[in-house]
Amino acid sequence: MKLRNIHITTFLLILTSATITASANAAESPAVSERLSAWQVAGASSFSSEHGQALWQSTQDGRSCGSCHGKDLTQPGKHQRTGKSIAPMAPSANPKRLSNAAFMEKWLKRNCQWTFQRECTPQEKGDLIRWLSQQ
Repeated sequence: MKLRNIHITTFLLILTSATITASANAAESPAVSERLSAWQVAGASSFSSEHGQALWQSTQDGRSCGSCHGKDLTQPGKHQRTGKSIAPMAPSANPKRLSNAAFMEKWLKRNCQWTFQRECTPQEKGDLIRWLSQQ
């Protein structure tokens, strides 16, 4: 009897975990899903929010993504050079974030060039967007 209860409990835990994962992926905007698919076609493998966060926090010649966007992505940032205000990056605080595929591509190209002095790879873009979409 106890073994059966353990199996049922294990099954329910697995089912709950799968439901939570599916819900997280379902919450992804169509624009995010489209870009992630495109970057995988361009050669990226599965995307990692942990790698995205590490890239976000990495510093190149005194610059990081957080230099302008700040540490709290639910708050506005401020451009390091121009002082211009930047709307919050977290989709939870700014529903317009990550809602337009062309806008994401444009700003990733520009900001990777500014921050890392190069264009980000499809893998890096996907990792960043995966992490940002969870903020």
